[in-house]
Amino acid sequence: MTWVIFFLILAAGLWLLSIWLRRQAGLPGGEIISSDMHMWGSPVEKPLFDGSLGITGKPDYLIQKGSEIIPVEVKSTRPPRAPYDAHIFQLSLYCLLVEKVYQRTPAYGLIYYPGRTFSIPFSNELRESTLNLVSEMHRQETGKNIPRSHNDIWKCACCGYKDVCDQKIT
Repeated sequence: MTWVIFFLILAAGLWLLSIWLRRQAGLPGGEIISSDMHMWGSPVEKPLFDGSLGITGKPDYLIQKGSEIIPVEVKSTRPPRAPYDAHIFQLSLYCLLVEKVYQRTPAYGLIYYPGRTFSIPFSNELRESTLNLVSEMHRQETGKNIPRSHNDIWKCACCGYKDVCDQKIT
């Protein structure tokens, strides 16, 4: 009988710990259906892809809450007063990908910064701005030489293209 009580207390403690860890990660309630964080759920086997838009991506989390699928993007930077535009557009791209792959339009997505989570509505205005941005990116992609868009040495140091870039800041 003592062991039964011990295991019940242990199970309750682990359940409370899981709730606390989920809140620390900025995740809403619901089932984690994919994770690219290698901490919760199973890793995404392959990225989400939309061939008609020519975009692909792997949200940090996809949460299913009822029939809704909510993309969650986790950032490690200090929380800003408002989410950065680049992060909003990244999340919006994930909303477009969820719509294509799962045939469900997310009402919103979440951007988590340590200690603060922003809920970003996936409005028609954001959708159109994102689609315009994707079109512009594809248009510029065909250009011969796209200039570096910043003068920040730290961005260059962390960039995935730093080994092949001829415009890096040294």
